[in-house]
Parts: sequence; C-alpha cells; structure tokens
Amino acid sequence: MVIKMIIIKNTDINLNDTITCGQCFRFYKMDDNSFTIVLSDRVINIKQDDKNLIIESNNEDNLEHIINEYFDLNNDYNMINNEILKSDKTLKNNIKLSKGFKILKQDPFEMLISYIISQNNNVKRIMKSVELLSMKYGKKVIFKNNEYYLFPNFDELKSISLEDLKDIGIGFRDIYIINALKLIEDGTINLDKIYTMNTEEALNYLMLIKGVGPKVASCILLFAYKKYDVFPVDTWVIQAMKELYPNIKPNQKEIIKFAKEKYGNYSGIALQYMYHTMRNKK
Repeated sequence: MVIKMIIIKNTDINLNDTITCGQCFRFYKMDDNSFTIVLSDRVINIKQDDKNLIIESNNEDNLEHIINEYFDLNNDYNMINNEILKSDKTLKNNIKLSKGFKILKQDPFEMLISYIISQNNNVKRIMKSVELLSMKYGKKVIFKNNEYYLFPNFDELKSISLEDLKDIGIGFRDIYIINALKLIEDGTINLDKIYTMNTEEALNYLMLIKGVGPKVASCILLFAYKKYDVFPVDTWVIQAMKELYPNIKPNQKEIIKFAKEKYGNYSGIALQYMYHTMRNKK
C-alpha cells in the first residue's frame, strides 16, 4: 500500500486542542505526538511542526481538500473571534486560551450515531462503543502495519438488531439507534436535506428521532453541518455560564435564549471556547 504524504503550510490550528476536546471520537495519539484519525473513507496520520501540518494517509484522493474541510482551515477564525468580542468582551480570556481551536466538520451519519451513543455517557466509553461498532460492521483498513476500521455507513448498519447492539455495550441508547436507522430507511429522515435547512428547521427535524433532544441535535449540526448558531448545553457549559454570567438562570432554556441574543451566528463557537477552557481548568 502506498502512503501519500502532504504538507499544509502556515496554518493557525492548535492540533492537540482541536482533536482532544471531545468533538471527535476516532483518534489515537501516537508516541511521536502525532495523531492517527479514522475519517469516513480513510485513515490519516497528522502531526504539527510549528505552523505546518504533515499528513500521511492510505488514500491520497483529494487529500489536501479533505484535510482543509475536516479541520475547517479555510474559515477565518480571527474574524469570528472579533465578531464574538464585538457582542461581549466577557469571553476575551476564553478566546485567548482557545487560540487555534477549530470546529471539525465530520460525517453526518457518523455524528448522528455517535452523539446518540454520547447521551449520559463519558468520552472514554463513547470512544469504546464507537470503536466496537466500527470493528464489527465497518471496513478494515491497514495503515502503517496497524488495523483500523472505518465507521460503518448506513447500508452496513441498516439490518442490525437490538441483540447485535447489546454485544457492543451501548445500553439504553440501542433503541434510539434502531429508530434512527428505521427513519432513514423509510425516508422520514434524509441527512442530506439538512444542508438546505435553517437551524431551527434542522433541530426539529433531527428531534423526530427517538432520544434525540436539543443537545444531541445541536452537536450533530455543529460538528457535521457547520451550523455555528447552535448552542448544545451540558454540565460544563452550565458551570461556565455560572462563572461568566452569574445573573443568567443556569437552565438550558435560559442559557440558549441568552446565547442566541448575545452571540447569534457564532453561539456554537462561543460555547466551544467556554467548554474548552472550563474542561481544562486547573
């Protein structure tokens, strides 16, 4: 197998923070501080050298474009940060501590299933369940003498049963995955249609799936569709809001309303800065 290598120069990404912040579940940190990541159709190894990214992959097709899209490298985060600060200087320190942080653009079907699995779950267990699901139903890829498994596509998963999912340890979330597959199969849900929807329409559409509430739907829209105006609220975000905005009631409804008014089209990015700094607070 030929391994293709490319170098993307002068990026402003913080690779470690972007990959390890909890938005991606298919990565492995290597001994040389590089990361091996399983994307939807290939495996990559990526390393940061100063401002340059060095990427190797088993699949060279359109590789630079794939990397630019996945890591959102063509987006002007300086402009986004300035827009956030125009609305409110409260996040100045969060933005400073999140320098180089990017929102990953991942596969919609993988994000749907992964974030259903994420409910009331921790990152380590989510990663394990996603890995087991991929090993059982996804395509095997040999990369640098190691075995990896692509996340299964809809056709590879559509016939699974509750019994099959029990072996993977998904727990109560198994019925939600079966429901999602059923709704895709009968055409009730078409993940491609979401690209043409506004955020409110997309949220309501995804919440037709059993077990998909505002937080899970918002994560899917943020990490698969680049809908930056969503605001998925979890305990980390509630804690950050308590510290940054003590006058706001610490409940999901009030927080989302506040975020929309304050940060508008970049609510989701503002949230990620809050989440990132709060989660890494010493």
